[in-house]
Amino acid sequence: MQSDVYGNDVHHDSKGITFKAVKTLVKDGIIKSNLIPAFAAGFLAVMYHNQSFFSNVPLLLMMVVATGLVIGGVAALNNYYDRDIDSVMASKQSRPSVDGTFSGRDILLIGYTFLILGEVLLFSINPTAGTLGLIAAFGYAVVYSIFAKRHLLSNTIIGAIPGAMPPLIGWAVIDPNLHLLAWAMFVVMFLWQPPHFYALAIRRSDEYSAAEVPMLPSVKGNHRTRRSIVFWVALLLFTPIMMTELGTWFVVMATALNIMWLVISFNRFRPVEDDNRHAGKVFIFSLNYIIVFFVMIIVAGLLGNF
Repeated sequence: MQSDVYGNDVHHDSKGITFKAVKTLVKDGIIKSNLIPAFAAGFLAVMYHNQSFFSNVPLLLMMVVATGLVIGGVAALNNYYDRDIDSVMASKQSRPSVDGTFSGRDILLIGYTFLILGEVLLFSINPTAGTLGLIAAFGYAVVYSIFAKRHLLSNTIIGAIPGAMPPLIGWAVIDPNLHLLAWAMFVVMFLWQPPHFYALAIRRSDEYSAAEVPMLPSVKGNHRTRRSIVFWVALLLFTPIMMTELGTWFVVMATALNIMWLVISFNRFRPVEDDNRHAGKVFIFSLNYIIVFFVMIIVAGLLGNF
């Protein structure tokens, strides 16, 4: 498949470039979902160090814009390299990187422009934030997209490392000496990603097989993937221990949230009769999980009982 990246089969007649097409290219949905953890971590850092939120609003806004640009740039570069894969996956046919909206040159221009602008902003805040952004960008665009995704069964786990960087970036703009709480949020985002993406991969297993991408359900089957989902969700049970500074209420609620996801992963202790339906439930809960968790982080910052 790799030899087809620059092939004619992924280029069609040019279409009109719209704002919507650009948003789709840079995966605005992924940008939004990653900015919540980044902002929550930055907000918690402000509250943890007893700083004024209002005086830090410009800095947090700059971080949000910069992080969004970096994520969008990396997403565009990922779309550029994945054109051969996406062209044979039914769920990706509407992507502007394969339907003729953008040429390869257009995609690279947008991707690198977003990435460079984002990194300039992050480095203007402090070197730690900028370096973390670079690590995330390189890890996802090069290590994951170019190598791991196409060659390793552990691709999802490898991709989860750069995918978990937003909380570290958010905290670093306030406190470059990354506190344990920042690393705890990183760990939560890291552990959250495998079950989230494995559930999605079950629903698209046939597509990944057709594209020759070694996703876990395509190679090892759905039963093995369900066991892996349970394993990764179970690891989340230990994460509240790293966040006791946020108060007993937070530890209890985070633990309850983890238990709820674990029960859903076990299909409420009943036999799984429909893999796609079960995976859909796990996936939907994972989307709610990450939002609820980081809203709790913001509430913990507001309460300030450190």
